[in-house]
Amino acid sequence: MKHVYLTWHELEELVSKLIFKLDTPYDAILAITRGGIIPGGMIAEALKMKNVLTAAVVFTSDPSEPVGTLQHSRLSWPRFLQFPADSLLEGRKILVVDNLWHQGRTIMTVKGRIETAGGMPELAVLHWKKQNSAFADDEPDYYAEITEDFIHYPWQRIDDSDYRVLAHPVLPLS
Repeated sequence: MKHVYLTWHELEELVSKLIFKLDTPYDAILAITRGGIIPGGMIAEALKMKNVLTAAVVFTSDPSEPVGTLQHSRLSWPRFLQFPADSLLEGRKILVVDNLWHQGRTIMTVKGRIETAGGMPELAVLHWKKQNSAFADDEPDYYAEITEDFIHYPWQRIDDSDYRVLAHPVLPLS
């Protein structure tokens, strides 16, 4: 597995590739935080859509399971920190956007919740890690690329770099 550092231009190309595959129109875009926010916004801008929703999902687990173990990662339950009301989803065609389908747990959890609300979700990701998917019979409806590489997205550079904003700035000696 290699590390791939995407540029903003490469990101624009991936989003464009994805847009041309979509079965438009949609009633709303639902961007999954955090990775789906930027591609979701770019898609909304390209499609001239104003109805953009967000979902924030975390997976909690049994505190007795050691963090980082296979048991810990597979047996955790989703907790929705933020999710649109059912009335915004019912009877509507929703494009769910995330940057990456790694195991697929987050996006499939969001899909299930939209379906439970009576919505019709379609799933779009920039990168699909097909070999890592925990859902052998499911896949994204749309993806720009299949990869097994570790992708570094341009918006992650703030966290990955040496030019981070310091919590306590160093002041010059006077």
